[in-house]
Amino acid sequence: MSKREFTVANEYHYSLASAPRWIIAHLLRYKHLVLFYILASIMANAVYATVSLLTGAAFSAVLSGSLDQLSSIILLMLITVGIGGCADVGARFFPEIAGKRVVRDAREELYLSLLGKSQTFHNRQRVGDVMARAANDMTQLSSMVTPGLDIIFDSNVSLTVTLIFIGSINLQLLVVPLLFAVSFTVAVRIYSRRLGPISDSMRGQFGDLNAALNESIGGIEVVKATAQEEQERGKFEKRAGLYRDLFVRNGMVQSWYLPPLLLSIAMVFAFLHGLFLLSLNQISVGNLIAFMGLMIVLRYPAFNSNWSWSLVQLGVAGAERILKLLKEETELDENEGGYVGVERGMRGEIVFEHVFFSYEGTPVLKDLSFCAEPGSTVAIVGQTGSGKSTLTKLINRIYDVDSGRILIDGVDVR
Repeated sequence: MSKREFTVANEYHYSLASAPRWIIAHLLRYKHLVLFYILASIMANAVYATVSLLTGAAFSAVLSGSLDQLSSIILLMLITVGIGGCADVGARFFPEIAGKRVVRDAREELYLSLLGKSQTFHNRQRVGDVMARAANDMTQLSSMVTPGLDIIFDSNVSLTVTLIFIGSINLQLLVVPLLFAVSFTVAVRIYSRRLGPISDSMRGQFGDLNAALNESIGGIEVVKATAQEEQERGKFEKRAGLYRDLFVRNGMVQSWYLPPLLLSIAMVFAFLHGLFLLSLNQISVGNLIAFMGLMIVLRYPAFNSNWSWSLVQLGVAGAERILKLLKEETELDENEGGYVGVERGMRGEIVFEHVFFSYEGTPVLKDLSFCAEPGSTVAIVGQTGSGKSTLTKLINRIYDVDSGRILIDGVDVR
């Protein structure tokens, strides 16, 4: 747990070990929503796979001339589709709620962390970059949970359920789908590894772009007074160009997404394999129809994993940037065991003893010693930047001294 200047009662603590574990810790806070989503996703995919089997059975009933059986199959299909629709609504509803709650909690966690950090920490940060992390990176985190993780998990469930249903028709039909599943997993893994570094760079460059723009707008009076408009415009265009180049690289990686091509090849070989088994009378025409219907279901994981993995990569990159702020140690702590002068009250004597202080390695105060007696008026004069305001900030511990002591009524302010 990072040091900070205050704590919040009953605060929920999350794992900060890594970005994935931090995200998982947020999701596990809503275990019931995650569990409901998993059950709804499995049910929806099982129902949709059942529709393919019922379609095959309907073809068999037509070929055999059994109209009564066909009527029963049609009624069962209507009921199945209705159940599947309800399950699919649940599968979309629960992750949406969980995703919004995760982002809400993450924003609260970041806000409390920023409030608890020292002024020295905030002086090191670029305001625009902090805003980018608190706003845009949080948005990426929301998109990562839903639809990103939602689609990836649902696609994997769809793939698994489809393979099980194909095996239930005839185990020999699993040859081509299993080869596709292996090649699909390898292709997605390679795709994810290539996309990860670019996503990290995109989030970092966006933060730099936002920070520079914030600084230019915040100091617009200085920019105009020194006629630096063209230079600032050039800096912005350069940073925007770097972000554009990363965006193009991201698109190039996505253009080499192979699973749709692999599925097209698998569909051809699956159909040929099915025809071969049909010629050997090992499956019926209805089985072949059901098999090809299930192969079409594989379009869902093959085509949706492209953009969903991109959302996950961007979300993880954003989470890493947020986590970096959360894990940053502040130089001050709450000091719950500090001195409380109740009996005699405060007299107001202030003593600096050999105080040294610097901002980011730049010395400001060097071996400063003086005493301000209670009730006296002390004037401190000096040029701008000589450290006059710093003295007051050291007394109330907005900053801490590098070395030496500051005493109030003989008690160290720390």
